[in-house]
Amino acid sequence: MKNPLLSYLLVLLLLSGILACTQQNGASQPKREAEKPRLLVFSKTAGFRHKSIPHGKAALLRLGQEHGVRVDTTENAAYFVADSLRQYQAVVFLNTTQDVLNPEQQAAFENYIRSGGGFAGIHAASDTEFDWPWYANLVGAQFDNHPKVQHAAIDVVDKVHPATRMLPDRWERRDEWYNFKNLNLDVQVLATLDETTYEGGKNGNNHPIAWFHTYDGGRAFYTALGHTPESYSEPLFLQHLWGGITYAMGL
Repeated sequence: MKNPLLSYLLVLLLLSGILACTQQNGASQPKREAEKPRLLVFSKTAGFRHKSIPHGKAALLRLGQEHGVRVDTTENAAYFVADSLRQYQAVVFLNTTQDVLNPEQQAAFENYIRSGGGFAGIHAASDTEFDWPWYANLVGAQFDNHPKVQHAAIDVVDKVHPATRMLPDRWERRDEWYNFKNLNLDVQVLATLDETTYEGGKNGNNHPIAWFHTYDGGRAFYTALGHTPESYSEPLFLQHLWGGITYAMGL
């Protein structure tokens, strides 16, 4: 005949073990979340606003989830203070335009980069903060103008960098192709535009379209691609973009 007291004690012991495991797993989940690298996506605009911004945010949130990176998105420039910025391995300027930071926020961002932070600029990030020379050098160029959206051919000149190693040598796609001014000659060019393949190019035989460099203590990546909403569902573009961001994050 079974001992009721023994059965009760065994059930109690089993329930205690289950409860302990549940508490342990619940405690470790926030810890694992806190240990993830973090990325801040900033998309404030004070000029032209791209319709692709929501698509870009959604794509970066999805990529972060796939790659174990916590992604925060904001259009609030108040994030640009030391206590906030130090939480992030990199900051992405997603199609920002014109003057988006005040002088104090600019100073905080400069200090963040000088402390080893990362920057990734997407498309209109070069159409931002024209009166801030430090930022222009960080991005690597300033937007000048652009022709209509059309197909063009990109020549990939660096097949080692994580932003371009997956790309074909000749990459043909549709986008809005920026012409640049005030190019920073110290950047490492990843890809160039072939101006013979589209109408409206004004940079001639030297028309970089994506690049990276170390700058003032930090890391910077820029791609002029990413005008259209369709870009953010394009597998090769997303691989290119995420590769550049991982470089900026120092991963």
